[in-house]
Amino acid sequence: MSAQAASHPTYGNWRRPRRAGLGPLGLVGTFGVFGGLVVTLLASLISLYAALVVLVPVVVFLVPLAIRTQDGRNVYQLMALRIGWRQRKSKGAHLYVSGPLSLRPGGRFRPPGLLNKVTATEGRDAYDRPFGVLHHPARNLYTIVLGCDPDGGSLVDPDQVDVWVALWGEWLARLSHEPSLRGASVIVETAPDPGTRLSHEVLPRIHADAPEAARAVMEEVVERYPTASSEMHTYITLTYGVPAGQKRKKEDVVADLAIRVPGLLSGLVAAGGGAAYPLSAERIAEVVRVAYDPAVSADVLDARAQHGGTGLEWEDAGPTATVETVNSYQHDSGVSRTWLMTLAPRGTVRSSVLRGMLEAAPGTRRKRVALVYRPIDPATSARIVEADRRSAQFMATSGRGMVQARAASEMRAAEQTAAEEASGAGLVEFSLMLTVTVDDVSELADANVAVRNLTAGSRVLMRPADRMQAAAFSCTLPTGILPWEQTLVPHELQEAL
Repeated sequence: MSAQAASHPTYGNWRRPRRAGLGPLGLVGTFGVFGGLVVTLLASLISLYAALVVLVPVVVFLVPLAIRTQDGRNVYQLMALRIGWRQRKSKGAHLYVSGPLSLRPGGRFRPPGLLNKVTATEGRDAYDRPFGVLHHPARNLYTIVLGCDPDGGSLVDPDQVDVWVALWGEWLARLSHEPSLRGASVIVETAPDPGTRLSHEVLPRIHADAPEAARAVMEEVVERYPTASSEMHTYITLTYGVPAGQKRKKEDVVADLAIRVPGLLSGLVAAGGGAAYPLSAERIAEVVRVAYDPAVSADVLDARAQHGGTGLEWEDAGPTATVETVNSYQHDSGVSRTWLMTLAPRGTVRSSVLRGMLEAAPGTRRKRVALVYRPIDPATSARIVEADRRSAQFMATSGRGMVQARAASEMRAAEQTAAEEASGAGLVEFSLMLTVTVDDVSELADANVAVRNLTAGSRVLMRPADRMQAAAFSCTLPTGILPWEQTLVPHELQEAL
């Protein structure tokens, strides 16, 4: 990050990780090129026909690796996505039914897909506050969820905003030193205000002997105010893993996490997070329940206001039925569509670059924006920034004209990143996901237009998560689903492709 002006600071200098290899081929394609040339030369010693027999399959294998879409995916990755979708559809995996009428044991409403095997438990931190822990048995991961009410940016001095941004960057840098941390995410959820909280606050306080005019005014305020307002919730998820070769009991992991919660919350408060608190297992279940069935939002708020909680358990937080299609995900009383970021804003931006995307969108039932972070340990960070620095220096001295000028700009950015990393800054990979929920499939077209307007104002390039809408929907929930931990192909091999 850099501040170019004291009164109006700007930020930026995020860079897409440079792919090793020749051009768009990647590391695997580069090894294929050199290996194919060597084998072709050896075959040419036998005959020209033998060399052609070797060369043609090598070329057929490498051409799909060289053809890439705008978001960086090659032909093999696109084919794997389509084949996987057809296999899931042929097996009926795109349909989900739960509850007493389903064939699942227990007859409960467990969340579907990536959350189906997740279990929830609860612990207490040093201040005796309950916090929920989600266990992902497939990868042996543990997730805690923190809630906060961030301070707004209105009527705040730019210097204070700059301090908040710096402290947020410091909090993210600390994640690189968190033992066994696999990833983190920030989810900002917005929805129209049902007016439940306002009615519970105002109506019981109206005196029985109040004048009729005053009573009518207060009742009209309670009735009309929610139509022009919205509710906003912010959640931070932290997902931890168990080191390889170690066997730890769930109780020991929960006790270890209880020690870390107060320190994490204090960092959030300093970075402008406002009142920060851990979410109990019941609150996490309520958030997931409302996400799958937005129609029960008012009922959940009403039960929480009247009784202090709903008593909802994780095993009953899922939907009754879901249907996944190519470009949408239908669940109980809503239809959702998710978009993935393909390119972050280029150049410098101001602190309000995502404000329009985070605010409530008219015509939508619910909207969630998820920023997913993958902290990189200090040793790997130093190796990455030095490799990018050498690559940028090479590109800046090997071109002419406009190419050389653009490469020089890349070199300055790489030099700044290397200097900041050497002074103690952390390196974090991040991405952004956006989920919009509407009432009916016919409203998705209007939602697409709204999302295009939001992303254009934020200078973020995004694409729909077609053929993986169910998984993408789960990733935007505050449940600790990390995309790179859920793939069959290791993350390192995907980077090499």
